[in-house]
Amino acid sequence: MSFDAIKGQDRPVELLKDYIRQSSLGGGYLFVGPQGLGKRLIAVTLAKAVNCLNQTLDSCDTCASCAKIEAGQHPDVHMIEASGSEIKIEQIRELKKYISLKPYEGRTNVFIIDNAHNLNAESSNALLKILEEPPGNSLIILITDKTSLIFSTIVSRCKILKFSGLARLKLKAMLKKDYRINEQLAHFLAYFSEGRIGFALELKDKDILDKKNRIIDSFTQSQKSRMPNIALQNREEVKDQLNILATWFRDIYLIKTGMPYSEVINLDRKDDLLRLIHRFSFSELDRIFNLLSESVSYLDQNINVRLMLHNLGAQLWKA
Repeated sequence: MSFDAIKGQDRPVELLKDYIRQSSLGGGYLFVGPQGLGKRLIAVTLAKAVNCLNQTLDSCDTCASCAKIEAGQHPDVHMIEASGSEIKIEQIRELKKYISLKPYEGRTNVFIIDNAHNLNAESSNALLKILEEPPGNSLIILITDKTSLIFSTIVSRCKILKFSGLARLKLKAMLKKDYRINEQLAHFLAYFSEGRIGFALELKDKDILDKKNRIIDSFTQSQKSRMPNIALQNREEVKDQLNILATWFRDIYLIKTGMPYSEVINLDRKDDLLRLIHRFSFSELDRIFNLLSESVSYLDQNINVRLMLHNLGAQLWKA
């Protein structure tokens, strides 16, 4: 994909194109912003652009170099990701070995460190030394949605590009026009994704409306102190389902405050929401939000998910 084909991140894309135009690319870059905004896609597109055989300040997506990078087979473009739960020092030592060499085929050695907040202390210190004096024909791109977990000394040695979500109405219009998504689904995707186009597109073919309604119905129609039908396959799936439940209570809260219905995420369930607004007080809704938020944060820790969900269900049903 070329820069021109990337939607929703005009500011960082224009900055990168200016850097290429001025021949001022080099050293370390930190791509910061929530997941689902296209940070990794733009990093790969930048790797194509600086090595494109047609040298058009963009990726042509047709030359041999662009094709190899797209396929993950270019010898001068390296993707570094966590091995297990961490990016280990051995991976950064490998980076150091390759960055000291001249590009094998292209013009620039590119190293993309995805989820850079997974760098451990040893690998962080090793990377810091590389960033202090990177070779002129190299580019190191760190991608994160958790800047606070990266050493401040690393952050200070990188040019920071901030990525943000689109306005929800703009994303909704884009989904309808460019992706032929119907009104109901486009509304939910734009609001549930919080303007993150990558996340919205990831969900669009997954029957997300049916899925989220099954989760909501399973909870609201249950008469037991448990979280019914919450899948336990992996923590990310559990997190997604808890976030869907959070949107339900968020919508009840907004309707109670008199917010326009257009701001409701679950607009397809407006009548059901209206029937529930008197069941929950504002204090009860605050308590539920806190419980769901805490449970989502627990999923990033070593916790028994089944027990956590059992306890959550028991506490939610106190409302």
